[in-house]
Amino acid sequence: MSGLSRNREELPADEADLEWCHDAVQGVSRTFALTIEVLDEPMSTYICVGYLLCRVADTIEDASHIPPDEQAQLLRCYNRVLDPDDETTIADFEAAVEEWLPPEPERNEDWTVVAETRTVVHSFRAQPDGVREAVRPPVRELVHGMVIFVERYADEGGLRLKDREELEEYCYYAAGTVGHLITNLVTRGDVADETERTLYGTAESFGLLLQLVNIAKDVYDDFREENNVYLPAAWLREAGVDQEAVDDPENHERVATVVHRTTDHARGFLDDAQRYLEVVPETDGNRLAAWAIPFLLAVGTLRELSSRPEDAVTGDGVKISRQEVAAIVTAMAGERDRDALADLRRTIAEEPFHRAEGI
Repeated sequence: MSGLSRNREELPADEADLEWCHDAVQGVSRTFALTIEVLDEPMSTYICVGYLLCRVADTIEDASHIPPDEQAQLLRCYNRVLDPDDETTIADFEAAVEEWLPPEPERNEDWTVVAETRTVVHSFRAQPDGVREAVRPPVRELVHGMVIFVERYADEGGLRLKDREELEEYCYYAAGTVGHLITNLVTRGDVADETERTLYGTAESFGLLLQLVNIAKDVYDDFREENNVYLPAAWLREAGVDQEAVDDPENHERVATVVHRTTDHARGFLDDAQRYLEVVPETDGNRLAAWAIPFLLAVGTLRELSSRPEDAVTGDGVKISRQEVAAIVTAMAGERDRDALADLRRTIAEEPFHRAEGI
């Protein structure tokens, strides 16, 4: 993780904690960091802190070295910390998670955030009442959903999703809740009823799109590093593959057909996600570009997944180039308006954006 731009000891407590949070996001999610960089204040801080609250739970849920029963207990403890009516303290959570933290020299950015849960929670509690009320319910729903899945697959040693319905259920808890978090924040002001209905009607699709893209491109890493298989057993069975053999070289071609099927399923959420962007308010420092960037990056990743789905299961990896990421960020930072979204989506779906633009 990069160093802080200023020494935390030189800053007031709340400001030092926020400084740390903004720095930490750079290490745990480059895509989300791009979004937060494009947002203006105060929305940049609201989203940063809300995302890190979610990341604490996500890291615990993905931790293959923690027994499922312990994972569920840790997640429940964390959820109680976030409940303003519960007496569970951050110190209680710190004591519970301490034995599962990797040694500091071996601690990656995700586990550094878990170790600094106190900083994240303090930053959250320093936000205005309305912001806390907008952020808390979806974060706690996300944590609750992770408990459900950890306990459901406690005997498996990792997640093994069964069918499309369970895939969407998981994606809702992991990312649809984040869509509601964003929407809660951007609708706190004077928003027309029709706009609010549209936002809440499409927020889940926005989150599911991004999560499905991650699932499709990360098959190898999810299985090898976390012992999770998100590709549904029903789809793999139709392709003649057992979930426990998704990384078997003999199955790469068949698993690739399921990756392709997952990308097609993700495309079904594109229209709603675009509609969300077409009406999202630009208030409190919110900016269309901040959310259009991950949307357009997802479109580009779907393009790459369609052309080489097998790379998602061989360890070669599927992602768009740095040149294309830079071109998309530059285009949106140039204040492209909402009417340009459809054209940008079509262009990126067909070829890398930097090539289309002659960059």
